[in-house]
Amino acid sequence: MKKVLGVFFFICALLALSLLLLLRGGFLDTILGNGPVVAAIPSASPASATDVLTPPVHMTPDPTPSDEPTAEPTPEPTPEAEPESFVLSFIGDLTLTGSPGVPVDFEGTMNGDFGYPFSNVKQFFVDDEYTFGNLECTFSDQYLQSIEYFNFRAPTTSANILTEGGVDFVTTANNHSDDFNNAGKRDTWETLENYGVAYGKNDEAQIVTTPGGLRIGVYCHYNKDYGDYRPDEEKALAAIRELKEQEPDLIICMFHMGIELNYYPEDKTPETCKICRRCIDEGADIVYGSHSHCLQPIEEYNGGLIFYSMGNFIFGGNSMPADQDTAIVQLTVHRDASGNVSLGDYTIIPCCISSKPVTDPSLASGVRGRYTPYNDFRPTPYEEGSEDYARALSKIDGTYDGPDGKADYTNWHEQHG
Repeated sequence: MKKVLGVFFFICALLALSLLLLLRGGFLDTILGNGPVVAAIPSASPASATDVLTPPVHMTPDPTPSDEPTAEPTPEPTPEAEPESFVLSFIGDLTLTGSPGVPVDFEGTMNGDFGYPFSNVKQFFVDDEYTFGNLECTFSDQYLQSIEYFNFRAPTTSANILTEGGVDFVTTANNHSDDFNNAGKRDTWETLENYGVAYGKNDEAQIVTTPGGLRIGVYCHYNKDYGDYRPDEEKALAAIRELKEQEPDLIICMFHMGIELNYYPEDKTPETCKICRRCIDEGADIVYGSHSHCLQPIEEYNGGLIFYSMGNFIFGGNSMPADQDTAIVQLTVHRDASGNVSLGDYTIIPCCISSKPVTDPSLASGVRGRYTPYNDFRPTPYEEGSEDYARALSKIDGTYDGPDGKADYTNWHEQHG
């Protein structure tokens, strides 16, 4: 009996051990469909009870080998820069008001129409790249006093004339910038900023960027140390060197210089001419001159241009200026595909400072004298081929052979008291 019980217990133990091994191997899960079917990887040695089962590894089969190389993606081509051309315009003095006590009704003639002064020439500035001029008045709404006999203070709203006319940059370095001392200069600069017109102060060098991306270095300068207002050579050359370090596309020096109503700067102001040429030699591309109230020649020198004087343009300071001739100079600037900038050709548009010049046949013969009020403050191109056109062109192309004018205000005082 004991032997039978022993055999029975041995068989039970053997069955229990087999059941345990089956449960450990996931046999029941496989039968019941509760677990993944994983193909067993044969082992070199039998697994022990302490082995840790490795999670199944899902392998992605390699693609069928190909003898053809894998195609490289085609890179997008870099757009090549296209050559471009730009037009820079240059005009003369912008005196946008009259002087107190002087019977010159600039504001009355304009009659609230800020587009009036440029109305006959605006077409030249609509599509140009940048326009430069000389602002020879103060913008201020304050009551300011001046010790200057001729002083020019325009209301701040008159800055609309510049924006209506397409003027982009003005120099304020001239002999009328101090008409109302520091208060007048501060008001003027603030007004220009408010109206979005770029400007230069005396002895200031700066970089301005045009809408098309031209970076232009501009140096504005007015020197009172000499009677002919010749530029200070040391300051000018130092400013050009400073601008060159910033690698602009062009450098322009804007000088207030010369003698009033002198048509021959080489004869009357030779040292000024030498200084202008030295500026070109130092790296300036253009020298722009103002002050003489008349046109003076353009000189082509060493790859640069010198505009000795652009004369008056919109001149509210006098109803009968001694010289009625002015001009617009439009210079084409080229930028090649590599970004290099060079000066191209320029065009001269001879104009009168008024829409009714002294020689206008519509004026009665008795009022066509030199000292007859004719200025309506609206520059107008001369008719090509006319006597007026030829005279104005000769003053700026260097072929004029008439006498110098004279800044004599005797007749002016006799008429105006």
